[in-house]
Amino acid sequence: MAEQKKPGLFGRLFGRPTPATPAPEPEITPLEVEELLVEETIRDAMPLILPPDQELALEEALHEAGATIAEPVEIEPPPGPPEATIAYVEKVEAQPPAPTLVTPLVEPKKLNWLQRLAGGLKRSSEQLTGNIAAVFTKKKLDAAMLEELEDILIQSDFGVEMATQVTDALRRDRFDRDISGEEVREVLAAEVAKVLGPVAQPLVIDAGQKPYIILMVGVNGSGKTTTIGKLAGLYRDQGKRVMLAAGDTFRAAAIEQLQVWGQRTGAPVVTKPAGSDASGLAYEAVERAKAEGVDVLIIDTAGRLQNRDELMSELEKIIRVIKKVEPSAPHATLLTLDATTGQNALNQVEIFGKRAGVTGLVMTKLDGTARGGILVAIAKKFAMPVHFIGVGEGVDNLEAFAAQDFATAIAGNA
Repeated sequence: MAEQKKPGLFGRLFGRPTPATPAPEPEITPLEVEELLVEETIRDAMPLILPPDQELALEEALHEAGATIAEPVEIEPPPGPPEATIAYVEKVEAQPPAPTLVTPLVEPKKLNWLQRLAGGLKRSSEQLTGNIAAVFTKKKLDAAMLEELEDILIQSDFGVEMATQVTDALRRDRFDRDISGEEVREVLAAEVAKVLGPVAQPLVIDAGQKPYIILMVGVNGSGKTTTIGKLAGLYRDQGKRVMLAAGDTFRAAAIEQLQVWGQRTGAPVVTKPAGSDASGLAYEAVERAKAEGVDVLIIDTAGRLQNRDELMSELEKIIRVIKKVEPSAPHATLLTLDATTGQNALNQVEIFGKRAGVTGLVMTKLDGTARGGILVAIAKKFAMPVHFIGVGEGVDNLEAFAAQDFATAIAGNA
């Protein structure tokens, strides 16, 4: 009969049989007991729960091995919500819901005109001031530096006459003295203001002329139609009754564009189908404005190149027809100039002045060019009144021209 083998440790503890082995079970040290228990616990990954008889056997075996068994700790089930908590919840639910916090929209700070002007002339002033700073670095002013400054001003479209005026002023007051770029800009701003001061003249609407008729002229793309819309808004805000005439009958989009401005500003727009006679439309617009008691009538005209004689002749015809209805009209003929055209603007002022009797200028798109000095060159050469300047597409980006503000902004001192 085979000898019954003594069960191993876990067989003795848990009643699990172990295979018979030829050798007797070796003595198990307390350290080995602890390691086996830890290994068993990790492997099962769950609490060790034994029947009472096996639990007693485990205790005796561990006691014999010299291991210490910690007292069992009773774990109470998690308590339910206390009455106080329930009452608290009920109290919170009884309260009205908290208002939703909405971050208010922050209105962008509206810039004043000088700030908008400085922003519009940023490209011109940055190029100008950068070039000046590269030449004038607290060195003694000499002829070579003055020559470089003259080149900088001419390249910025200030014109030869204006460049000479500025360099002469520096030569007279600062020659052979240390000078910085900032001091040069101050002198430049002062000289520019001297030239622009006499031509900065507001357009005054004569209340005795009713309607006061403004004829807008200029080349294609100069911004005439947009300028008309801005003027309509300006005069409407002054409490005047304004009427618009879509005299650019050669471009259908111009008619629609002016109608949009009419809707925005509440100004009626006199129109005819595209391709109609522009002088006939102008005649009807003046008659209607007189009949309706309009304060200001602004007449758009087709954009035309100043070197096209036949187109300039058509413009002269429009003026003659207007005078048949109102001999004193047009009371103002405004030439809209695109600043991005640079030196070509000088030629426009000369030709339109002769053929259309231009009485004043509106300079637009100063924010789209680094050639803002062209306005100074025009003022220096023609001394023609500058009524308005525009530095953006917004309705409030057209302002009465102010010489000192412009001089400060273009010199980078704003």
